[in-house]
Amino acid sequence: MSAPLPQPDDVLAASARIAALIHVTPVLRSRSVDALAGCSLHLKAEHLQRAGAFKFRGASNAVFGLDDADARRGVVTHSSGNHGAALALAAHLRRIPCHVVVPQGAVATKLAAIASYGAVLHHCEATLAAREAMCEQVRVATGARVVHPYTHPDVIAGQGTAALELLQTAGTLDDLVVPVGGGGLAAGTALALQAHAPATRLVLAEPVGADDARRSLQAGRRVDALTPDTLCDGLRGLLGQPNFDILSGHRSTDGAAVEVIAVEDAATVAAQRLLVVRTKQLVEPSSAIALAAVLAEPARFSRRRVGIVLSGGNVDPDHLPWCA
Repeated sequence: MSAPLPQPDDVLAASARIAALIHVTPVLRSRSVDALAGCSLHLKAEHLQRAGAFKFRGASNAVFGLDDADARRGVVTHSSGNHGAALALAAHLRRIPCHVVVPQGAVATKLAAIASYGAVLHHCEATLAAREAMCEQVRVATGARVVHPYTHPDVIAGQGTAALELLQTAGTLDDLVVPVGGGGLAAGTALALQAHAPATRLVLAEPVGADDARRSLQAGRRVDALTPDTLCDGLRGLLGQPNFDILSGHRSTDGAAVEVIAVEDAATVAAQRLLVVRTKQLVEPSSAIALAAVLAEPARFSRRRVGIVLSGGNVDPDHLPWCA
């Protein structure tokens, strides 16, 4: 039986639960990037979050939401990096065991971060089926609770707190743009908007080579017959079922549904480099894609107040894409 979908009030509850654990990250402004984009941009700097990404919000909400008996058995997840590091850190702070199943080809710096927080790494093939199978093996062997990287209701609610803070700092926004892979941040943002900014339109940025969210929302059902092919390693997960359910039902007060802008990897890398040059912020491609989406649609965003969640900054400095 699937867990009930999280509700807007769950984002508020998550905000209270994790307040003492997270960083309230700044909202950055850049006149030069505004001029290039033709709109007023408000950049929520989640690359400066603990563990280097917004993922710590959802992971800490899930870990600290466990009762003591469940917590003692520890937690397990599968992750290509950011969620694994976030869960490892949250488990470390609560002093409970953590197991992370990692696929072949994961970014070395992200694996090092997971290990640095004391998690046990379990390696597997780079397929979703292999990741889930290994995760289940670890659960059975250890009794650990599974904290899925994007479908767990406490994870979704926790991710929504980034949008909540952005709205509290930036004020009224016409649009809020976030990256989408598995959909934890996207679904959590939808819940935050429902409660606190129902007139703000939700826009998702997705790689052309991993555009299952766009296809799913267009088809009215999850499309999972797709093999992701993108530089954005954090966006290779397929949209989860609860995430799809939340996003497909979301509407702003003007009746607008969730919009998805698919972005070529080359445009994402250009946006990543632009952020370094103009704002001195180094974020990962899976984060820069949100700015790339805005730059790709100048007429769509012209003269609007636009929020962007810069979702993570766990980049290997020795392998920047424009230096290849």
